[in-house]
Amino acid sequence: MVFSLLDFTRTDLLTPFGLSALSFTFLFEIIDMIIMSLAIGYIFSGYIRKPAGDNYDPLTTIKKNQTWENVKFAALVAGPAVVLHELAHKFVAMGFGATAILYAPYGFYLLVIILKAIGFPFLFFVGGFVAHSPLPALPSALVSIAGPATNFLLWYLAILAVKHNLIKKKYYAYAVPFAKINLFLGVFNMLPIPGFDGFHFFRSLFSMVS
Repeated sequence: MVFSLLDFTRTDLLTPFGLSALSFTFLFEIIDMIIMSLAIGYIFSGYIRKPAGDNYDPLTTIKKNQTWENVKFAALVAGPAVVLHELAHKFVAMGFGATAILYAPYGFYLLVIILKAIGFPFLFFVGGFVAHSPLPALPSALVSIAGPATNFLLWYLAILAVKHNLIKKKYYAYAVPFAKINLFLGVFNMLPIPGFDGFHFFRSLFSMVS
């Protein structure tokens, strides 16, 4: 029962209303991307915080407003890293002729948000996932690595932009944590642990040579 709740997605939400067919449309994928960004923003708001401005006064700043500002900032920084990661999986799978649908894991988000709200000391990362029709081993491996590869590319581009002053200094506050979160996502997702991209990638490679 617990695992079924964790697997809860928009399809489960829409099915009782006879709207399950809408779950597979790109419009609802976009809605899930927005939900994904906001959820990720809340989850990471304690680690990726909006820098204090020159006029920041901790005695007059309302904590509630500052929390919301941190959520928005974290969503702007971490949200694109996660969304682009999942879109890479989707578009590469589609490039090989597969049907690929992006989902936000509502159940996992709810669990992590509740744990964060009650001050749980450790929060595991939850992004999104792409369900696609079966593919041969090599295309499947490329689909698996597409997400982390995108994060590594974004990390490199962000570092390059800062190092060579390709963006204005006022955007460094976004570019630096954006680079860090992409590096984290790239390394984290390549771990050869069941459910992770790294596991699917190496399993696909192994099936090619076995």
